[in-house]
Amino acid sequence: MQKKDINITVELDDKNIPQNILWKADDMYGVDHAHCRAMLLSLWDAHNKDTLKLDLWTKDMTVDEMKIFFHQTLVSMADTLKRSTNDERISGDMMDFCDYFAEKMEIKQ
Repeated sequence: MQKKDINITVELDDKNIPQNILWKADDMYGVDHAHCRAMLLSLWDAHNKDTLKLDLWTKDMTVDEMKIFFHQTLVSMADTLKRSTNDERISGDMMDFCDYFAEKMEIKQ
């Protein structure tokens, strides 16, 4: 069985607010780690039929960046829903919502 590791390090200030989020994966060749300003991690607990979530962002994350981050995450979720369920109707509805979201958030596409 093959195994890959993904490591996430969160550096906190004295008030426990994330200052830096660093991540590394086994197949990131030539890079020690990558920086990011936000992350949304969802894990499915099959036993309890529940989603475990970890949502973090650094204090340097701007509101405009957060709007774009959320839009791109929603688009990715719609794509994943289509690929995983093969349900074109509901994934299309979700993409329509993504367009609506971008319009209301005044995000240029």
